[in-house]
Amino acid sequence: MPRTLWTGASGMSAQQMQVDIIANNIANVNTNGFKKQRVNFQDLFYDVVVAPGTRAGDQGQNPAGIQVGNGVRVSSTPRIFTNGNIEMTGVDTNMAIEGDGFFRVALPDGSQAYTRAGDFRIDASGNLVTPDGYYLQPRITIPEGVQQVSVGPTGTVTVLVGGTQSNIGQLTLTRFRNPTGLVAMGRNLYQESQASGPPEEGNPLDPGFGAVRSGALEKGNVDVVVELVNLIAAQRAYELNTRTITTADRMMQTANEIAR
Repeated sequence: MPRTLWTGASGMSAQQMQVDIIANNIANVNTNGFKKQRVNFQDLFYDVVVAPGTRAGDQGQNPAGIQVGNGVRVSSTPRIFTNGNIEMTGVDTNMAIEGDGFFRVALPDGSQAYTRAGDFRIDASGNLVTPDGYYLQPRITIPEGVQQVSVGPTGTVTVLVGGTQSNIGQLTLTRFRNPTGLVAMGRNLYQESQASGPPEEGNPLDPGFGAVRSGALEKGNVDVVVELVNLIAAQRAYELNTRTITTADRMMQTANEIAR
């Protein structure tokens, strides 16, 4: 009987994780470049009371056996890297990626991070930086007196100064063989891991890389309606697991009363 209590408890723990992930998805519905997560479950080990194929006397073999499960656990919380909606902002230094790829930025410790949120700004020195002040890589410096900044679909950065248009740099994108293996750092940033594989750099619109749209931002790819449905399903699953615990407790109580 105690097996039922622990099985129900494992289901409650797993569904709590599901609710946590859904809550984070909903909280970031308006976060630039946010990629939603989902929860994958995995059943736990089984007590094999009678193994399949065991001989049943002289009548042949047991075709199915008796196997009793011991609950569930969360196996992974992969991030879904489908594209979000593109929202035009009219800000010259805002950029959205249409397709695969990440912007690369330099962290203060010299390491590299990657982002889909292209809400870049110009700092006091004219460099394009993230809202936290991290430099876009390769570094792009906007000269003084610029009337307009434009980024082409292939990543070419041009400026208009005194009626003359000139090219001042080339943006690159980075992609990974397994982007779901990236480590989420917060602040819309990711870092590579052994699971993601090494970064591969290329220009926008190169084979396998997306295009850059200037004056726009990619919004999160969270579908609120789907998340609300998943939230209701997780809540009901949590309640059902509590009922298995309650039922097991009542059965144990009945057994104790009979013993008296």
